[in-house]
Amino acid sequence: NTFGHLFRFTTWGESHGPAIGCVIDGCPPLIKLSETDIQKHLDKRKPGTSRFVTQRREADIVQILSGVFEGKTTGTPISLMIKNTDQRSKDYSEIKSSYRPGHADMTYHNKYGIRDYRGGGRSSARETANRVAAGAIARKVLGEKINIRGAVVQIGELKVNREKFSWAITDSNPFWCPDPDSIAKWETYLDTTRKDGNSIGAIIEVHASGVPAGWGAPIYGKLDSDIASGLMSINAVKGVNIGAGMNSAQLSGEQNSDEISQKGKKLKFNSNNAGGILGGISTGQEIIASFAVKPTSSILSTRKTIDKFGKNTTISVRGRHDPCVGIRAVPVGEAMMNCVLLDHYLMNKAQCG
Repeated sequence: NTFGHLFRFTTWGESHGPAIGCVIDGCPPLIKLSETDIQKHLDKRKPGTSRFVTQRREADIVQILSGVFEGKTTGTPISLMIKNTDQRSKDYSEIKSSYRPGHADMTYHNKYGIRDYRGGGRSSARETANRVAAGAIARKVLGEKINIRGAVVQIGELKVNREKFSWAITDSNPFWCPDPDSIAKWETYLDTTRKDGNSIGAIIEVHASGVPAGWGAPIYGKLDSDIASGLMSINAVKGVNIGAGMNSAQLSGEQNSDEISQKGKKLKFNSNNAGGILGGISTGQEIIASFAVKPTSSILSTRKTIDKFGKNTTISVRGRHDPCVGIRAVPVGEAMMNCVLLDHYLMNKAQCG
């Protein structure tokens, strides 16, 4: 339940419990921090913001319970709480004895001998609100020189046009889409998917600019392995790429090598297949990571499954679910990138001064 080394957070709470929250440890002192600094990022992730996401209505109002005095961090643990206000546990009463295919129901029951069937309990993506809150604090510490932003670059088989990629429009559409021509196509696609009682997956891309060369460590402390771990820990994520990632297997050595030249005091790279990281250490280029989010497992379509007694049965999941859960994963991916980068900044400062 804890992520990070020097900057770390521990999350707690269940989807349909009274509240969720996290405790952040290792945040440096004297950082200006208010609930507003955190809330603006939680508002990007919260449910019910469009017809393309779950219609569960949660305000996701964050409360700072400790670690901040007179508007500044004290260096002690920061405790945050977000109350759950729109639980409809009755939506899950019909499935309390059956395992939803694609969900963690069966594995949780096998591990613990008990499971919270109300929205998945601890395995619910509701937990990710805590990560966004922790990421907002990490972002404050890193400062404005480091810019981290994410976008959905593919829904199902529909990819964005890279030639029309624009960060300027990602905040002004419900998909975090960087391609103006893809927005209408995705609207039609998801409306059809939702009406069919089905769901679809997505790919999210996160960029971090302004990261200096030298963060990270070789072998077991690699910056890219920690980024991959952070992104892979997000609910429903089934794959992570750093730079060219899996596509690098299709490239030749000449195509893949990011040629370097010197211009004055600045290094110039002709490409960035490495995603801004070589040997586990940042190069000073933009760090680029992408991750694949599987389709929402809770769908209206009837699926074969078993119950907790080992009997074959069928299931159709009612309730309020995202037709594409990957859409709301954008601020979560940004948050995990923020947390990993701050952690490596602190470790680099501790080792190298």
